[in-house]
Amino acid sequence: MRAAIIGAGIAGLACADALRAANVAVTLFDKARGIGGRMSTRRAATPRGEIAFDHGATHFTARSPAFRARVARWHAEGCAAPWPDAGQDAWIGVPTMNAPLKHMADGHDVRLGTAITALSRVDDRWFLHREKERRGPFDLAVVAIPGEQAAPLLSLHDFGMARAAMAAHSRPIWSAMFAFRQSLGNGPDFIRGPAPVIYAVRGNARPGRAEPEHWVVQADWSWSEAHLADDQATVCDLLLSELGSLIGHAVPEPCFAAAQRWMFGQPAGSELGHLWNDAIGLGACGDWLSHGFVEHAWSSGNALGAAIAAARALKAGGR
Repeated sequence: MRAAIIGAGIAGLACADALRAANVAVTLFDKARGIGGRMSTRRAATPRGEIAFDHGATHFTARSPAFRARVARWHAEGCAAPWPDAGQDAWIGVPTMNAPLKHMADGHDVRLGTAITALSRVDDRWFLHREKERRGPFDLAVVAIPGEQAAPLLSLHDFGMARAAMAAHSRPIWSAMFAFRQSLGNGPDFIRGPAPVIYAVRGNARPGRAEPEHWVVQADWSWSEAHLADDQATVCDLLLSELGSLIGHAVPEPCFAAAQRWMFGQPAGSELGHLWNDAIGLGACGDWLSHGFVEHAWSSGNALGAAIAAARALKAGGR
């Protein structure tokens, strides 16, 4: 039994883990050059040396028993640590935010830099298409990417799934990264809001970090939507000013500044959890099927993998 998963973020990797436990051979495909999705880390050369900016999710919570168990294993393996600054249940990856996902990916066949543009089904087998290339055959196909990107892949095979994906609406999030030649002072290392900022984080103060002074400032979706067409330089200038307001004094000129526009940064979410069509072996998972947080994305992928494994076991028992 072979499965293809489109998307190597936390939902896709959680699904892959559950399928591997059921003795399904899994190949994951992702258009990005690195593992992580919105838990990714951006390494940048700066006048202070290379800095790893956690420019996506600033942290994640672990509240459900299943995810707490998963995070406890990451903690024991040294790739996650609690971060009390963000709350009692808050955790981060160590030494970078994407470290837990890299750890998950180590046990899987992951094909990076591979943007899948179409799915086809021939003789009850799935094929994945990338430009003029065709990958397959696979017995199962799972789409673990944002709903807006999933809809075109699902539309020819399951209209109900495609309709759910088309109903998903994600809001953009601008994230600005700054490095400084000196400390910005002894204030808090993690600041929540107010609008238009969601979070401002002193990255070098997080567990397992040793880089020079650097900050990540994330804008809320309303501000990000209003500034969607702005260039990086404009966004950096505006969010640098907001950082100064948050810490209570003007900040010096950064020695490095960059911005990332996450087009699918904040999904509206739903109560569907995951989608699975057992008749044709097609599924979908991701935070757009839940509530937009790391824990929910993992739960979506894990639940889909478990549902597929249960369906296979039921079929095997009926033979």
